[in-house]
Amino acid sequence: MNDDQPTNRVEALRAEHRQLDAEIAARVASGDEDLMTLARLKKRKLRLKDELQMLHDAAVPDIIA
Repeated sequence: MNDDQPTNRVEALRAEHRQLDAEIAARVASGDEDLMTLARLKKRKLRLKDELQMLHDAAVPDIIA
């Protein structure tokens, strides 16, 4: 695995997170009443956020003071 792959993965996850955020906002603004779809989108967005945090935690070493 080369050094660019984690960065590419993070950027792809961030882009998808932004896209989901925009889609959720658009659906809410339009008055979309499909609560199940909104819930799925929000859940996917949270999973992406968790994955981004795990990648960040793995990249930053623990430093014991």
